[in-house]
Amino acid sequence: MEKEKPPILGMIQRGGAVILRMLENVQQATISPLIKFFISPGTTIHTDEYDIYNRLTDWGYQHHTVCHSKGEYARDEDGDGFHEIHVNTIEGFWSLFRSWLRPHRGISQEKLPSYLGFFQFVHNARLRGKGLLDPLLETLVS
Repeated sequence: MEKEKPPILGMIQRGGAVILRMLENVQQATISPLIKFFISPGTTIHTDEYDIYNRLTDWGYQHHTVCHSKGEYARDEDGDGFHEIHVNTIEGFWSLFRSWLRPHRGISQEKLPSYLGFFQFVHNARLRGKGLLDPLLETLVS
């Protein structure tokens, strides 16, 4: 019997850093401390309609959702023609992560935290190829 995959919380700032954390479970009590630690109060957060995010406004955040189950993937709330409400940034990140893992044809759940940490580092370093080597070595040595 295959072991159940652990849930992962991904938070990304548009044009900025990504934060990935494996979770024990998918509950508000589990995500609340992470969101409050990494995201400043008052920040606008965009999510899908998953009900785990329902308390974001209670926790001091602006919260907008898109409803994928109704075919909504982006929304223009202010009528300027720009669909500013979306979760495409994190969806794109997950797509890159899956593409990066595909040649490995599956990874062990025990190694998943290492893969997540490395991919988070690579994304946040904003460097590719040989340019990534010095910051990676500096991180490993420090």
